[in-house]
Amino acid sequence: MPEPDQKALLEQLRIGHEQREDEDGSRRRWWIGGAIAVVVAAILAGIVFFARGPRIEVDLATAAAPTTQLGAAAILQATGYVTARREATVSAQITGTLTDVLIEEGEHVQAGQVLARLDDTAQKASVAQAQAQLSAAQALLVQYQAQLEQARRDLKRNEDLVGQHLVSQQALETARTQVETGQAQVESQKKQVELARATVDGAQVQLGYTTIRAPFSGVIVAKAAQKGEIVSPISAGGGFTRTGIGTVVDMDSLEIEVDVNEAYLHRVHPDQPTQAVLDAYPDWTIPSHVIAIIPTADRSKATVKVRIAIDQKDPRILPDMGVRVSFLDESAEKTAATGGTSAPPAGVLVPGSAITERGGKSVVFTIEGDRAHQLSVTPGADYGDLRLVEGLASGAKVVRSPPGNLNDGARIVVKKQ
Repeated sequence: MPEPDQKALLEQLRIGHEQREDEDGSRRRWWIGGAIAVVVAAILAGIVFFARGPRIEVDLATAAAPTTQLGAAAILQATGYVTARREATVSAQITGTLTDVLIEEGEHVQAGQVLARLDDTAQKASVAQAQAQLSAAQALLVQYQAQLEQARRDLKRNEDLVGQHLVSQQALETARTQVETGQAQVESQKKQVELARATVDGAQVQLGYTTIRAPFSGVIVAKAAQKGEIVSPISAGGGFTRTGIGTVVDMDSLEIEVDVNEAYLHRVHPDQPTQAVLDAYPDWTIPSHVIAIIPTADRSKATVKVRIAIDQKDPRILPDMGVRVSFLDESAEKTAATGGTSAPPAGVLVPGSAITERGGKSVVFTIEGDRAHQLSVTPGADYGDLRLVEGLASGAKVVRSPPGNLNDGARIVVKKQ
């Protein structure tokens, strides 16, 4: 190749001073841009973190519309729960292994219906053994009775012969002794037969314990054991032995228990008409009445428990449901029954503790997602532990007893009930 061509190629490969400066500048700009991006991302993360802030734990309450008779007839309101007077956790009376579990939650059962069965091999063997002992005792009794009959015949024969001087007086006395001995053996063996029969009955009872039946008609609300598990009427510890098979609730025995503040107890008396509203169905009013005031107080809450009867049973009413009860004035109730009507007061009912002061105004904190929002309201009349407020929608979720550090937009978490 000619020499001038080689020099031209070398000149093309040589990097000039200006080109090196351009490449160094590009690298510096790239590093500066990356550093700025990292700083901006860190600032944004900090802003998000501090904006979110820590979560505040709060209690939840639901605003409910007042009943139509509230303004005219309700003299007190209290909250509580639906309870069952007849509820039983069914268990076995003996320790054994489950061979069948015939229940599921939500199933209706009748009194005496079989719920489960235990392994009955040992119990059946005990019954067979007891029946064999009974048969042996009965056979021995027949033998003693036959011997007694023979002894009686011998005695009568000797009594006839002793008058003819054909047998001695001693032989006659011996015959009498044999009769008396035979009678004693027969009576003793009869007692043995009774004992063997009682043993059979006891073995049959133990066999019956292997079949678990419903104590009354109701609905299964909990299934606590599975086939193959060991159950026992007493706790064996260790977590391997079940003490119950399932829980049965008599839905016809459902009633309501509410806590009434001591300060308002004088407004409550047995047979007083009431109205109940379930938290799950705030627009459904259930007629009810007071059964009894339980004669003991809770010193920690300063309340007294009151039992409320449900006058209209409904399958929607379930155990442990939250409920609000309005205690009615009987005179106003009679007026309403004869044709009088009254409009419900404006507003909704919330716990009095849900209303707090912020900036000199009465406010409540509503719950939306994981945030609390401050809302100004106009408080009205008190109804026991509840208070009527305007400016809030029925069914709204509010914070019960808002803490002092709760502000508008604060992040919250609702306590588990």
